Amino acid sequence: MVAGDYRARHIGAAIQGKLVAGYQRRHNDRVIPWLRAGAQFPPIDSALDDPDGLLAAGGDLTPPRLLNAYRHGIFPWYSEGQPILWWSPDPRMVLYVDEFKVPRSLRKVANQRRFEITVDVDFAGVISACAAPRDGARGTWITTEMMDAYLELHRQGHAHSVEAWREERLVGGLYGIAIGRMFFGESMFAREADSSKVALMSLVSLLKRLDMPLIDCQQETAHLSRFGARPISRQVFAGELSRLVNLPHTPSAWKAAALLESDRT
Repeated sequence: MVAGDYRARHIGAAIQGKLVAGYQRRHNDRVIPWLRAGAQFPPIDSALDDPDGLLAAGGDLTPPRLLNAYRHGIFPWYSEGQPILWWSPDPRMVLYVDEFKVPRSLRKVANQRRFEITVDVDFAGVISACAAPRDGARGTWITTEMMDAYLELHRQGHAHSVEAWREERLVGGLYGIAIGRMFFGESMFAREADSSKVALMSLVSLLKRLDMPLIDCQQETAHLSRFGARPISRQVFAGELSRLVNLPHTPSAWKAAALLESDRT
Protein backbone atom coordinates (compact mmCIF):
# COMPACT_ATOMS: atom_id res chain seq x y z
CA MET A 1 0.00 0.00 0.00
CA VAL A 2 1.65 3.19 -1.17
CA ALA A 3 0.75 6.64 0.11
CA GLY A 4 0.39 9.40 -2.46
CA ASP A 5 2.26 9.06 -5.74
CA TYR A 6 5.43 7.46 -4.32
CA ARG A 7 5.46 4.91 -7.14
CA ALA A 8 4.95 7.50 -9.84
CA ARG A 9 7.95 9.48 -8.60
CA HIS A 10 10.30 6.51 -8.42
CA ILE A 11 9.37 4.02 -11.10
CA GLY A 12 10.90 5.99 -13.97
CA ALA A 13 14.26 6.23 -12.26
CA ALA A 14 14.16 2.54 -11.38
CA ILE A 15 13.38 1.35 -14.90
CA GLN A 16 14.95 3.87 -17.26
CA GLY A 17 17.74 2.12 -19.15
CA LYS A 18 16.90 -1.26 -17.63
CA LEU A 19 14.66 -2.61 -20.41
CA VAL A 20 16.12 -3.61 -23.79
CA ALA A 21 14.73 -4.79 -27.13
CA GLY A 22 11.58 -6.85 -26.74
CA TYR A 23 11.15 -5.42 -23.23
CA GLN A 24 13.59 -7.95 -21.88
CA ARG A 25 16.47 -6.99 -19.68
CA ARG A 26 19.81 -8.73 -19.24
CA HIS A 27 21.53 -7.99 -15.98
CA ASN A 28 24.23 -10.15 -14.46
CA ASP A 29 23.42 -12.72 -17.16
CA ARG A 30 19.77 -12.90 -16.13
CA VAL A 31 16.83 -12.20 -18.40
CA ILE A 32 13.46 -10.84 -17.35
CA PRO A 33 10.90 -12.94 -19.25
CA TRP A 34 8.20 -11.47 -21.46
CA LEU A 35 4.84 -13.00 -20.53
CA ARG A 36 2.86 -14.05 -23.56
CA ALA A 37 -0.78 -15.16 -23.50
CA GLY A 38 -1.23 -18.00 -21.04
CA ALA A 39 2.38 -17.88 -19.80
CA GLN A 40 2.96 -18.55 -16.13
CA PHE A 41 4.89 -16.25 -13.82
CA PRO A 42 8.48 -17.25 -13.08
CA PRO A 43 9.36 -18.17 -9.48
CA ILE A 44 9.48 -15.07 -7.30
CA ASP A 45 12.99 -15.87 -6.10
CA SER A 46 14.18 -15.21 -9.67
CA ALA A 47 13.31 -11.50 -9.36
CA LEU A 48 16.14 -9.03 -9.84
CA ASP A 49 17.97 -7.29 -7.04
CA ASP A 50 18.32 -4.11 -9.13
CA PRO A 51 15.73 -2.79 -9.53
CA ASP A 52 14.56 -4.62 -6.47
CA GLY A 53 11.91 -7.20 -7.25
CA LEU A 54 11.49 -6.80 -11.02
CA LEU A 55 10.26 -10.22 -12.09
CA ALA A 56 8.65 -10.12 -15.54
CA ALA A 57 7.09 -7.88 -18.20
CA GLY A 58 4.10 -8.18 -20.49
CA GLY A 59 1.01 -10.29 -20.00
CA ASP A 60 -2.33 -8.69 -19.23
CA LEU A 61 -4.46 -7.32 -16.39
CA THR A 62 -7.35 -9.76 -16.61
CA PRO A 63 -8.87 -10.82 -13.27
CA PRO A 64 -7.45 -14.38 -13.45
CA ARG A 65 -3.94 -13.04 -14.16
CA LEU A 66 -4.12 -10.44 -11.37
CA LEU A 67 -5.53 -12.83 -8.77
CA ASN A 68 -2.91 -15.43 -9.67
CA ALA A 69 -0.21 -12.78 -9.30
CA TYR A 70 -1.33 -11.70 -5.84
CA ARG A 71 -1.65 -15.30 -4.69
CA HIS A 72 2.05 -15.73 -5.51
CA GLY A 73 3.31 -12.48 -4.02
CA ILE A 74 3.48 -10.54 -7.29
CA PHE A 75 1.93 -7.20 -8.20
CA PRO A 76 1.87 -4.95 -11.30
CA TRP A 77 3.56 -1.56 -11.26
CA TYR A 78 4.39 0.49 -14.32
CA SER A 79 3.85 3.93 -15.82
CA GLU A 80 2.06 5.12 -18.94
CA GLY A 81 4.00 4.15 -22.06
CA GLN A 82 5.76 1.20 -20.39
CA PRO A 83 4.86 -2.47 -20.68
CA ILE A 84 3.12 -4.10 -17.74
CA LEU A 85 5.86 -4.80 -15.20
CA TRP A 86 5.50 -7.40 -12.46
CA TRP A 87 7.29 -7.17 -9.11
CA SER A 88 8.08 -9.18 -6.00
CA PRO A 89 10.51 -7.12 -3.87
CA ASP A 90 12.72 -8.45 -1.11
CA PRO A 91 12.22 -7.46 1.65
CA ARG A 92 8.45 -6.97 1.59
CA MET A 93 6.71 -4.32 3.69
CA VAL A 94 3.77 -5.75 5.66
CA LEU A 95 1.50 -4.70 8.49
CA TYR A 96 0.36 -7.31 10.97
CA VAL A 97 -2.95 -5.97 12.20
CA ASP A 98 -2.13 -6.89 15.81
CA GLU A 99 0.97 -4.68 15.54
CA PHE A 100 -0.92 -1.64 14.26
CA LYS A 101 0.11 1.51 16.13
CA VAL A 102 -2.25 4.46 16.49
CA PRO A 103 -0.63 7.75 17.50
CA ARG A 104 -2.44 9.52 20.31
CA SER A 105 -3.19 12.52 18.09
CA LEU A 106 -4.80 10.28 15.46
CA ARG A 107 -6.91 8.45 18.03
CA LYS A 108 -8.17 11.83 19.15
CA VAL A 109 -9.18 12.70 15.58
CA ALA A 110 -10.98 9.37 15.20
CA ASN A 111 -12.84 9.85 18.49
CA GLN A 112 -14.01 13.27 17.35
CA ARG A 113 -15.88 11.57 14.48
CA ARG A 114 -14.52 14.20 12.13
CA PHE A 115 -14.92 11.80 9.19
CA GLU A 116 -17.70 9.43 8.23
CA ILE A 117 -16.20 6.08 7.22
CA THR A 118 -17.80 3.73 4.70
CA VAL A 119 -16.65 0.55 2.99
CA ASP A 120 -17.14 -0.26 -0.70
CA VAL A 121 -19.47 2.71 -1.23
CA ASP A 122 -17.37 4.56 -3.84
CA PHE A 123 -14.58 2.33 -5.10
CA ALA A 124 -14.45 4.23 -8.40
CA GLY A 125 -14.07 7.53 -6.57
CA VAL A 126 -11.25 6.19 -4.40
CA ILE A 127 -9.20 4.70 -7.22
CA SER A 128 -9.70 7.84 -9.31
CA ALA A 129 -8.46 10.00 -6.44
CA CYS A 130 -5.47 7.70 -5.90
CA ALA A 131 -4.65 7.98 -9.61
CA ALA A 132 -4.67 11.79 -9.64
CA PRO A 133 -1.11 13.24 -9.78
CA ARG A 134 -0.12 15.31 -6.77
CA ASP A 135 2.78 17.26 -5.35
CA GLY A 136 3.52 18.67 -8.78
CA ALA A 137 4.01 15.25 -10.38
CA ARG A 138 2.91 14.87 -13.97
CA GLY A 139 2.36 11.14 -14.17
CA THR A 140 0.72 8.34 -12.25
CA TRP A 141 1.29 4.61 -12.05
CA ILE A 142 -2.48 4.01 -11.87
CA THR A 143 -3.14 4.11 -15.59
CA THR A 144 -6.56 3.92 -17.22
CA GLU A 145 -5.85 0.26 -17.95
CA MET A 146 -5.09 -0.36 -14.28
CA MET A 147 -8.24 1.45 -13.16
CA ASP A 148 -10.42 -0.60 -15.49
CA ALA A 149 -8.84 -3.83 -14.25
CA TYR A 150 -9.35 -3.08 -10.57
CA LEU A 151 -12.88 -1.81 -11.14
CA GLU A 152 -13.64 -5.21 -12.64
CA LEU A 153 -12.05 -6.93 -9.63
CA HIS A 154 -14.29 -4.78 -7.43
CA ARG A 155 -17.38 -5.81 -9.41
CA GLN A 156 -16.36 -9.43 -8.89
CA GLY A 157 -16.00 -8.91 -5.12
CA HIS A 158 -12.20 -9.11 -4.87
CA ALA A 159 -11.20 -5.43 -4.66
CA HIS A 160 -12.41 -3.23 -1.82
CA SER A 161 -12.26 0.39 -0.73
CA VAL A 162 -12.54 2.28 2.53
CA GLU A 163 -13.79 5.84 2.18
CA ALA A 164 -13.52 8.87 4.47
CA TRP A 165 -16.20 11.55 3.98
CA ARG A 166 -16.56 15.10 5.29
CA GLU A 167 -19.87 16.86 4.71
CA GLU A 168 -20.78 14.32 2.03
CA ARG A 169 -17.51 14.93 0.17
CA LEU A 170 -14.97 12.15 -0.40
CA VAL A 171 -11.81 13.42 1.30
CA GLY A 172 -9.70 10.30 1.78
CA GLY A 173 -9.53 6.57 1.41
CA LEU A 174 -7.68 3.48 0.30
CA TYR A 175 -8.22 0.36 -1.78
CA GLY A 176 -6.80 -3.13 -2.14
CA ILE A 177 -7.47 -6.80 -2.84
CA ALA A 178 -8.78 -9.46 -0.45
CA ILE A 179 -7.90 -13.09 -1.13
CA GLY A 180 -8.55 -15.72 1.51
CA ARG A 181 -7.47 -14.17 4.83
CA MET A 182 -4.98 -11.78 3.25
CA PHE A 183 -5.41 -8.12 2.28
CA PHE A 184 -3.16 -6.61 -0.39
CA GLY A 185 -3.05 -2.84 -0.02
CA GLU A 186 -2.67 -0.90 -3.24
CA SER A 187 -2.93 2.86 -2.67
CA MET A 188 -4.35 5.57 -0.45
CA PHE A 189 -5.07 9.28 -0.77
CA ALA A 190 -5.98 12.23 1.43
CA ARG A 191 -7.59 15.54 0.53
CA GLU A 192 -7.83 16.51 4.19
CA ALA A 193 -5.30 15.90 6.94
CA ASP A 194 -5.65 12.52 8.69
CA SER A 195 -8.49 11.31 6.43
CA SER A 196 -6.55 8.40 4.90
CA LYS A 197 -5.10 7.53 8.31
CA VAL A 198 -8.56 7.20 9.82
CA ALA A 199 -9.54 5.06 6.83
CA LEU A 200 -6.54 2.84 7.57
CA MET A 201 -7.66 2.54 11.20
CA SER A 202 -11.06 1.37 9.99
CA LEU A 203 -9.50 -1.12 7.58
CA VAL A 204 -7.48 -2.66 10.41
CA SER A 205 -10.60 -2.89 12.58
CA LEU A 206 -12.49 -4.52 9.70
CA LEU A 207 -9.72 -7.06 9.09
CA LYS A 208 -9.69 -7.98 12.78
CA ARG A 209 -13.41 -8.74 12.55
CA LEU A 210 -12.67 -11.04 9.62
CA ASP A 211 -9.67 -12.74 11.22
CA MET A 212 -7.42 -11.42 8.45
CA PRO A 213 -4.09 -10.86 10.21
CA LEU A 214 -1.88 -9.37 7.51
CA ILE A 215 -1.81 -6.42 5.09
CA ASP A 216 0.68 -6.47 2.24
CA CYS A 217 2.06 -2.92 1.96
CA GLN A 218 4.42 -3.90 -0.89
CA GLN A 219 7.14 -1.27 -0.50
CA GLU A 220 8.77 0.26 2.54
CA THR A 221 7.82 3.84 3.37
CA ALA A 222 8.39 5.91 6.49
CA HIS A 223 4.69 6.81 6.45
CA LEU A 224 3.58 3.21 6.96
CA SER A 225 6.38 2.30 9.35
CA ARG A 226 4.96 4.87 11.80
CA PHE A 227 1.87 2.67 12.03
CA GLY A 228 3.81 -0.51 12.77
CA ALA A 229 4.43 -1.81 9.26
CA ARG A 230 7.77 -3.54 8.89
CA PRO A 231 9.81 -5.35 6.25
CA ILE A 232 10.02 -9.14 6.17
CA SER A 233 12.01 -11.33 3.81
CA ARG A 234 10.47 -12.56 0.58
CA GLN A 235 10.81 -16.11 1.89
CA VAL A 236 8.87 -15.33 5.06
CA PHE A 237 6.27 -13.42 3.04
CA ALA A 238 5.82 -16.41 0.71
CA GLY A 239 5.21 -18.60 3.74
CA GLU A 240 2.56 -16.21 5.06
CA LEU A 241 0.89 -16.20 1.63
CA SER A 242 0.69 -19.97 1.42
CA ARG A 243 -0.88 -20.02 4.89
CA LEU A 244 -3.43 -17.24 4.38
CA VAL A 245 -4.62 -17.01 0.78
CA ASN A 246 -6.06 -20.51 0.80
CA LEU A 247 -8.10 -20.07 3.98
CA PRO A 248 -11.87 -19.75 3.46
CA HIS A 249 -13.34 -16.28 3.07
CA THR A 250 -16.71 -15.33 1.60
CA PRO A 251 -17.95 -12.06 0.10
CA SER A 252 -20.96 -12.19 2.44
CA ALA A 253 -18.65 -12.19 5.45
CA TRP A 254 -16.86 -9.11 4.09
CA LYS A 255 -20.17 -7.29 3.53
CA ALA A 256 -21.42 -8.08 7.01
CA ALA A 257 -18.17 -6.89 8.64
CA ALA A 258 -18.16 -3.78 6.42
CA LEU A 259 -21.63 -2.83 7.58
CA LEU A 260 -20.63 -3.23 11.23
CA GLU A 261 -17.53 -1.09 10.69
CA SER A 262 -19.53 1.64 8.96
CA ASP A 263 -22.08 1.64 11.78
CA ARG A 264 -19.30 1.90 14.36
CA THR A 265 -17.99 5.11 12.83
